[in-house]
Amino acid sequence: MLSGPVMPKLLSFALPLMLSSVLQLTFNAADVIVVGRFEGDAALAAVGAPGSLINLLVNLFLGLSVGANVVVAQFRGAGSFKDTSEAVHTSVALSLLGGVAVGLFGFFTAGFLLGLMNTPDEVLPLATDYMRIYFLGMPANLLYNFGAAILRAVGDTRRPLIYLTISGVVNVALNLLFVIVFHMGVSGVALATIISQIISAALVTLCLIRSDGAIRLDVRKIRLNGDKVARIARVGLPAGLQGMVFSISNVLIQSTVNSFGKSVVAGNTTASNLEGYVYVAMNSIYQAAITFTGQNVGARRYDRIGRVARDSLMAVFGIGAALGGLLMLFRVPLFHIYTADDAVVAAAGMRTTIIAPTYFLCGMMDTTVGLLRGMGSSVTPMVVSILGVCVLRIVWILALFPLSPTLTMLYISYPVSWLVTFIAHLCCYLHVKKKRFSAAGELEKR
Repeated sequence: MLSGPVMPKLLSFALPLMLSSVLQLTFNAADVIVVGRFEGDAALAAVGAPGSLINLLVNLFLGLSVGANVVVAQFRGAGSFKDTSEAVHTSVALSLLGGVAVGLFGFFTAGFLLGLMNTPDEVLPLATDYMRIYFLGMPANLLYNFGAAILRAVGDTRRPLIYLTISGVVNVALNLLFVIVFHMGVSGVALATIISQIISAALVTLCLIRSDGAIRLDVRKIRLNGDKVARIARVGLPAGLQGMVFSISNVLIQSTVNSFGKSVVAGNTTASNLEGYVYVAMNSIYQAAITFTGQNVGARRYDRIGRVARDSLMAVFGIGAALGGLLMLFRVPLFHIYTADDAVVAAAGMRTTIIAPTYFLCGMMDTTVGLLRGMGSSVTPMVVSILGVCVLRIVWILALFPLSPTLTMLYISYPVSWLVTFIAHLCCYLHVKKKRFSAAGELEKR
């Protein structure tokens, strides 16, 4: 990461991560497909309805995993064994504590929060059951995410791919067993999900225990180091808070979607599930941008940051535009994999025709955030994202949507917010890079 051409190494790093995310999403899509085909549209809507609420509750700690990635990458780039090891053990401790806290909160508040989101009456009991079981697996979920972040920080994206493949195959097999054979419905889907999460968490933990060098995990040393918590929080807390505020706006959008009825909720679930493939492919470039930038900052290779930014943005634009175009082209047959209901297919199409052609803007927005976080700047992108995405969407829904209360008007808020926020982030990146690293370069020359 510290020498030679950036683009080939960036893509080499991102490809296993991309495949990991695509596999994970495919296995998660099995949840939606199985219940949609064998349990009906109410079950399909029940699996999709809690999505934005789940993200709201877990994003704070997923943001901290981004902080762990940056901190470990910077210490690794600087060659500090002791600091890297302390950051690894602190990260694992944070994941376990956060998993227990979020899991308990989500389990006990599921029904109340889903009710606040205008979840249709015929969907609410099923959605509550799904969400409660899902949150029982939260410690394993966060342990895997923090463990994978540590491996990515040192350039290893291959082993998380292997672990997700194993756990994902188990997830699909259990989905079919619990739903088709045992007729457990959405509860069976949720149970299959947490079993697969436990497997992936166990595999990544075992990998860290058996690793050599600074990222080796010793379970006796798992504890919170105050200095490392502060460093992780400095980057990760703003990222997590940003994700939570993002989710608040998405919860508001989901609540508005819920008001259109069961078929629209199911169609929205179907479309967003397919759009997820585009998102996770672009998100692999975001993750690569964080790690490449973090390691070059740690090694004081400030001259390479501009090349990382240029190649990252080029890559994410190409991936987003290409996959978004393919989704548009094949959207109807893809929808029919999930459901045979024409009303659900029509509702899914209304969302995809707006989101898919413009989704590359979301990728470029996120990648610019990754560049800023890799440089250690996390508060600025948090503030910009809150204003450009969250506040703008909320204002859109409260002020503009009532003037034309249609799904089209609702979904247009996505590309508008992505474009505005990307431009703002790009300006911030150029300012931070010029101010911070030109000054550092001058000090080194002296």
